Amino acid sequence: MDQEGKFESQINRSDYKILIVDDVVSNVLLLKILLSNEKFQVCTANCGNMAVEQAKAEKPDLILLDVMMPDISGFDAAIILRKDPETKDIPIIFLTALNNPSDLVKGFQVGANDFLTKPFNKDELLVRVMHQIALVAAKRIIQKQNSDLQATIKNRDKMYSVIAHDLRSPMASIRMVLNLVMSAVTPEVIGPELFDLLDKANKESEDCHDLLDNLLKWTKSQTGRLNVVLQELDLNDIIPGVVEIYNMIASTKRIKLSYTGSKTPVVVLADNDMLKTIVRNFISNAIKFSPDESTIEITMKPDGEFAKISIKDHGVGISPDRLETLFHKGETTYGTDGEEGSGLGLQLCKDFATKIGGDVMVESVLGEGSTFSVFVPLKK
Repeated sequence: MDQEGKFESQINRSDYKILIVDDVVSNVLLLKILLSNEKFQVCTANCGNMAVEQAKAEKPDLILLDVMMPDISGFDAAIILRKDPETKDIPIIFLTALNNPSDLVKGFQVGANDFLTKPFNKDELLVRVMHQIALVAAKRIIQKQNSDLQATIKNRDKMYSVIAHDLRSPMASIRMVLNLVMSAVTPEVIGPELFDLLDKANKESEDCHDLLDNLLKWTKSQTGRLNVVLQELDLNDIIPGVVEIYNMIASTKRIKLSYTGSKTPVVVLADNDMLKTIVRNFISNAIKFSPDESTIEITMKPDGEFAKISIKDHGVGISPDRLETLFHKGETTYGTDGEEGSGLGLQLCKDFATKIGGDVMVESVLGEGSTFSVFVPLKK
C-alpha cells in the first residue's frame, strides 16, 4: 500500500459529510446507500437551488452535483457556490452523462474538482470520492498545524517579551553599579584577581543588558507592537553620542573608537530609536571581535540618496560562507575575550533598517577585520 493509500485508510469517514444533488430519486437513493454503507454522513437535494441552500446549511465536505437539472444546471449552481465565501472551498464532483470535451472544460472553468460519468461504477465512485475527502482531510491537518504553530509562536513571543521586560530594569541597575565600580577601582587597590572578576562581571552585564534590550525590541517588532516613527534627524547630533557611550566599554579592552563625521548637516528621515539600536549593535559587535589595543573606525557620510554609517574593525573577520546569511540566521558567536553573541542583534539591525527604508551590509576578510554599514534615507 502506497503512502496515499495508508493516509486514506486512516481517515474516519464518519467525520465527513457528502451532499448528493440529483433530480432523479433513484440516483439519489443509490448514491445514498453506497456512501452510507461506507460510513459517510449523507445529505441530499433534488435541484440546483436546493443544492445551494443545503450547502450553506449543512456545510458538507464534498458535493456530488448532477449537471442536468430542471431549475438551474449544475454548472450554474457551481458558479453560485464558488462566489459565496461560505461554500467557495467545498470540492465538487459533477455527475453527468455528458462526455463532450467542451462540457468537461466548462465544468472545470466553473469550479469542478472532478467528473463522474453516468452510469457510474461503484468502485470508481468510491475512488474519486475518497481522493477528494483525502484532500479535505490533509487540508484540515495543515490548518490545525498552522493554527497550533501560530499559537506557539504567539506564546513564545509573549514569554520573550515578559522575560526581557522584567529582567531589563534590574539588569540595567546592576550594569550601572558595575560601571561605577570599575571606574573607581584599580588592580593595585583591590588586587588583580578581584579586579579581573569585576571586569568580567562588568562586561557580562553589558552583554546581558544588550541582549535583553534586543530581545524586547525584536519581540515587539515581530508582533507588530513596535511603531516606526520617522522624523528628520541630523546624524551629526546622533552618532557622536552613541560613540561616546561605547568609549568606556571599549577602553576596558584598550580599544580606540575613531569617529569621522561630516562638517555639514546630514539630515535623514528615520526612527531615532531604531537607528541608534543599529549603530549600537554594530559598535558593540566590533568591540567584541576586536583584539586589545586596536582601533575601530566609525565614519558617517552622504552616499547618493542615503547616508552611510560604517563601523570598521581590525578583528577576527568573518568567513565568506557566513556572510550571506549573517543578517538572517541567528547563531552563537564568541568574541576575542570569550564574549558570547546570540546573532539576534544583527537580525534586529536588518529588520530595523528595512523598516526605516534603508538597508545594511557587511564586508569582511577573515583574519583582517569587518566593516558593517547601515544606509539611511536622506531627507529629500
